[in-house]
Amino acid sequence: MKNTSTRLVFEYWDALRGDRAAPERGEIEPGALRHALADTFVLENEPIGPVFRLAGTRLCALLGHELRGRAFTALWPDVESQGDMRRLVQTVMDETAGAVAGLAGETQTGAPIYLELLLLPLRYRGRTHARVLGALSPAIAPEWLGLDTLASMRMISLRMLWPASAARSAPEPRRASPPRFMVLPGGRA
Repeated sequence: MKNTSTRLVFEYWDALRGDRAAPERGEIEPGALRHALADTFVLENEPIGPVFRLAGTRLCALLGHELRGRAFTALWPDVESQGDMRRLVQTVMDETAGAVAGLAGETQTGAPIYLELLLLPLRYRGRTHARVLGALSPAIAPEWLGLDTLASMRMISLRMLWPASAARSAPEPRRASPPRFMVLPGGRA
């Protein structure tokens, strides 16, 4: 993860989940994410696909409108990319794995921008496949923020963050006693 916001959100989420596959939505404290909150969002799993439940102010300014209630896949212009994003969110929920994607975008006036997308599974009232915590942030806040908006995005890289709970909880094998130093009889040869 390259962007500060995505690292902060991931570290907080990872600390909350502990040895579990995903933390509960109710455990998320917005104050703990205050430095990344403007780039953070929560998706709700609906029959039509993932829908924004909450979205940060910088994210809404980047896209030029309030995102609450809008389909997550509507951020992508073509049907193929929308299908890819729907499958990616579904994989995050099915496998309780995180995802980090690099995105290349372009504004209405043609200015390029590079973004990082983070998707992390959340449980909601004990249910899996319910919510996803995410962050979408540029490496640096663009100077045109509030004057221009993002017109298109495409994924240029993807890395899955598979659950490491098995590796976390498996204790390292220990020896019963420390190795002993033994002197064997003999001489110099």
